[in-house]
Amino acid sequence: MTETLRVAVIGAGRMGADHIKRLHTRIHGAEVAAVVDVDLARAQAAIEGIEGAVALASAEEALNNGDVNAVLIATPGFLHEEILYKALEKDIPILCEKPLTPDAESSWKVVQAEVALGRKRIQVGFMRRFDAEYASLGSVIRDQELGELLMLHHQHRNPSTPAGFTNEMLINDSVVHEFDAIRFFTGEEITSVQVRLGKPTRNAPEGQHDPQHVLIETESGVLADVEIYVNAKFGYEVATQASFEDGIVSIGGDGGPYVRSAGRWGGKVTPGFEERFGAAYDVEVQAWVDAARRGEIGGPTAWDGYATAACCEAGVEAQKSGEKVKVQLNSKPELYA
Repeated sequence: MTETLRVAVIGAGRMGADHIKRLHTRIHGAEVAAVVDVDLARAQAAIEGIEGAVALASAEEALNNGDVNAVLIATPGFLHEEILYKALEKDIPILCEKPLTPDAESSWKVVQAEVALGRKRIQVGFMRRFDAEYASLGSVIRDQELGELLMLHHQHRNPSTPAGFTNEMLINDSVVHEFDAIRFFTGEEITSVQVRLGKPTRNAPEGQHDPQHVLIETESGVLADVEIYVNAKFGYEVATQASFEDGIVSIGGDGGPYVRSAGRWGGKVTPGFEERFGAAYDVEVQAWVDAARRGEIGGPTAWDGYATAACCEAGVEAQKSGEKVKVQLNSKPELYA
């Protein structure tokens, strides 16, 4: 086991700030060494109370800081590629929030750069794989407790969307998680994507068609569908139902106790992704830290980031055409076999 990870967190926004707090208060074997943000005041605010951490204005400064031996990338996706190359040059552990990069072509270049390095350094932040319910369903599938998996039905519902959340972002920022989940559950690549646009909600902003129905097929013929509904108003709900030869398994239902009192009944729906997947983020980052100290990665690879980027491109094309679109993938390098 190597020394404690001294992590540079690149990006001190909503996700980055959450990871900074997590690393400082709940993760063992790692410390925050630096926080980088173009808004230096925000970086300085993020390190308040963290002894020894420094606030910096560029990723290059952090990577050249001799006290840094790992990096967590939490910037907007379009900034990831350049940081990933620089971190790979340093040959240090990398946890990169999704997406790996915003498109399949640039993601493939990152994969090639890691292959040239000769070992896996990049873990991609698909945190749902670390959720207890996802892990439990994954075990049922792999152990074939209920026979073969035949179909997957996913619901991905947000209470509302921020300003500027485009039609394409329903795929690139939301359904991207289901693409990875389907690949995780089945252990297969996705071969095709189709998107159907039905009756829209009046609550969707101009230019956004919400909800949408995404139809997906894997290599062995497992069928999956996703209801993506990002202005559902009632809360943040991510659920999956799996159909097997010998039974049905459902995960991700309402949280908390189911109460019946004073002529009313019901439970609670989480308001956002932090509440729904907070524990999963903790497990994810701890798995990354533990694996990194062994010289390994502890979760989704750069190949997984590339494959989901290819699925998203097919999904956006399917949004526009209404046709079934084939997912175009290069051959998987031996490094990820």
